[in-house]
Amino acid sequence: MNTGGHSAADVTMDDAGMPPANSTITALAAAHQTISVNQSDSSESERAISPVPSSASMATQPAHRVFAPHRVRRGHRRHEPSVAATGAFDASLVDQFDAQRRPSTPEPQRSTVAESISSRDRWVGRYQNMLKTVDVVSALVASVVAFLLRFGGNSDSIARMHYPLIIAVMPLAWFAAMSFNHAYEARVVGAGQDEFRRVFRGFLHLTAAIAVVSYAAHADIARGFVLVALPLAFVLDVAGRYAARKWLHRQRTVGRAMTSVLAVGEPHAILEFGEMLGRDRYAGMRVVGASLPTSVMRDRDAIAELAAAGIPVLGDVDAIVDSVRDSGAHTVAVLSSGELGAQKLRWISWQLEGTDADLVVSPGLTEVAGTRLHIRPVAGLPLLHVEEPEFSGTRRIFKGAFDRTLAAVALIVLSPLMLGVALAVKFTSAGPALFRQTRVGLDGTTFSILKFRSMTTDAEDRKADLMDQNENDGPTFKMAHDPRVTRVGRVIRKLSLDELPQFVNVLKGEMSLVGPRPPLPNEVAEYAADVHRRLLVKPGLTGLGQISGRSNLKWDEAVRLDLRYVENWSFTLDLMILWKTFGAVLRSDGAF
Repeated sequence: MNTGGHSAADVTMDDAGMPPANSTITALAAAHQTISVNQSDSSESERAISPVPSSASMATQPAHRVFAPHRVRRGHRRHEPSVAATGAFDASLVDQFDAQRRPSTPEPQRSTVAESISSRDRWVGRYQNMLKTVDVVSALVASVVAFLLRFGGNSDSIARMHYPLIIAVMPLAWFAAMSFNHAYEARVVGAGQDEFRRVFRGFLHLTAAIAVVSYAAHADIARGFVLVALPLAFVLDVAGRYAARKWLHRQRTVGRAMTSVLAVGEPHAILEFGEMLGRDRYAGMRVVGASLPTSVMRDRDAIAELAAAGIPVLGDVDAIVDSVRDSGAHTVAVLSSGELGAQKLRWISWQLEGTDADLVVSPGLTEVAGTRLHIRPVAGLPLLHVEEPEFSGTRRIFKGAFDRTLAAVALIVLSPLMLGVALAVKFTSAGPALFRQTRVGLDGTTFSILKFRSMTTDAEDRKADLMDQNENDGPTFKMAHDPRVTRVGRVIRKLSLDELPQFVNVLKGEMSLVGPRPPLPNEVAEYAADVHRRLLVKPGLTGLGQISGRSNLKWDEAVRLDLRYVENWSFTLDLMILWKTFGAVLRSDGAF
């Protein structure tokens, strides 16, 4: 029986070091079976099913070699049977032995394995071809536009400088630069920022290569052409890839274009991992099965809990290759577990060689961006270095300057709109157009926030009577149909126009463009210790919560998103949030 290619050394049953405790192995050997056993073949679960053959039968049997798994070429999955028989044997005995190692996989699931593999191959290939088309078309369009801007219809320039040939070569050179920087790898396309970083590196490499070749060959290429063609190609390429990613995200929201994952670890870790992937469908990963430590296989309650969550248990860790084969998983995710040490993890990596399944390992950290993680080998151990969050320094100074500059520009550009909103508020309800309220900012300091008034002037006095109708599960007060909101207030809240005066707070340095929303003092008084980390950065006009559901978010989810931003702030993240804010405002998701 092949239990997944265990790394047992080649030995015979007559070797002096082989213990006679496992009578199941002895019985299989007596029946002339060639088998593969685990390093720990004397485990309690195997000893529990030890039918003993007759001594006469054992005495007449020759020694048999227990074989180690052979390597399979990358890209070809193993399809060998679970038991490699060389003669007649008792099938029920093998079934009993295998049942302790690995629960049987349901027939419907087995029938979908080939479909899962081919489906993944199809969408990955189609998406990669889409990106290649985007790259080539972007470079071609950029080259043509650069030529027209630089030379117009000057036929002399065309004949002298051979620009038709240059325009034809540019898409090929751009494609080569992207390929050289691995911008088409399946593991990076469609999620995260790494794809766009590789596109940017390809742009830089191609720019440098053209400069060197032009200088070395004394090529007479107009600098104006190059300065327009390459940056424009980069912009068009990023825009095209972004559009392709949005298409991929739409596919994933309906369960298509997903990567199947076999989760390895403790049941609670697998459940949490599955929930996280379920929240972030854009990540494109779906848990299709679980592989548990051998000691946990006896816990029927844990197995039932996983099954209730839609995660079937396919076997123990020692049967990892069989589980990969049965589930059709493309990725094996090893989660934190006390029983999966360094040696076992290395053994798993050996077993997965040639299965075409990727191996990923969770370090047990959550909400830590990849830019803060670095692998540092020390004494043969790959240590994961986690950088501290950046709460001060040069980048924070630049962030403040960027915030104030953009706030000043926004106040000038939006002043007519703000004047119109102020007049609408003033003449449709009693009270001032602006509303001031004390909020808590950086390091717990307080300031007066500015908003266009969207409620009646006695809103604070009426709040106590409405507390029993609070729809938020945290310290904040939220009502979808708050009777204190005025008619104009509903409109400006839906479009977030009531927040526009906060550009003044940003200009004064009390707020930032992006950050957690500023809380009330009474809300901060109810914060748990970890929630106080929201106050380590300036509050913002918008943030991760505002582009992820706003008031529709539960309190724990809102805190999780805020702390993710606090811990992993970057200029790129700020720009991404600002860009997505426009879409969130237009959709009016959770705005009330």
